[in-house]
Amino acid sequence: MSNERICVLASHNAHKLAEIRAILADEFDKVLSLKDVGVEVDIDETGTTFEQNAYIKAKAIADLLPGYAVVADDSGLCVPCLNGEPGVYSARYAGEVCDDHANNRLLLHNLHEREKTLPRDRTAYFVSAVVLLFPDGRYLSGEGRVDGTILDEYRGNGGFGYDPLFLCTELNKTFAEATADEKNSVSHRARALAELKRKLHA
Repeated sequence: MSNERICVLASHNAHKLAEIRAILADEFDKVLSLKDVGVEVDIDETGTTFEQNAYIKAKAIADLLPGYAVVADDSGLCVPCLNGEPGVYSARYAGEVCDDHANNRLLLHNLHEREKTLPRDRTAYFVSAVVLLFPDGRYLSGEGRVDGTILDEYRGNGGFGYDPLFLCTELNKTFAEATADEKNSVSHRARALAELKRKLHA
């Protein structure tokens, strides 16, 4: 079977895979995970921007899987009052070996520490950069953003990462409370993929 309608997602994250598969379903016959293609690799994300990290991930997988299109994203939460943290370090905010709860605890801790001396400011936004790298080396990118505020307590049981703390302005609910369809309609990753799809058809 030709590989031209098959795309590999440079991620082991099942949540990202489901979201990206749903949005790119009309662009590719299959969006495969790294597990589907038998790749187990740790990629050093050394970029200083989301797009740089997305490209680094896509290129690393493309080098291992010549002939396949590869899509990669890098996304994170930016909190302006914390100088944009966690930013590109969102997944490892609490250290290289951490989990969602540790990252969320550190975020709330840092906000509370700031609020001891400065006015409360919980504005935040998610950013996603998506890169689609073709076998011939061409690539397209898209970026998306969604605005919200950071809560003091978790709300909702869905989503992942900072979703239970992020109150989406447009939905008036946290991403952890939103259905998959609701989240996909406004999410930073959905918007980045939408921009990418526009470029595909330009």
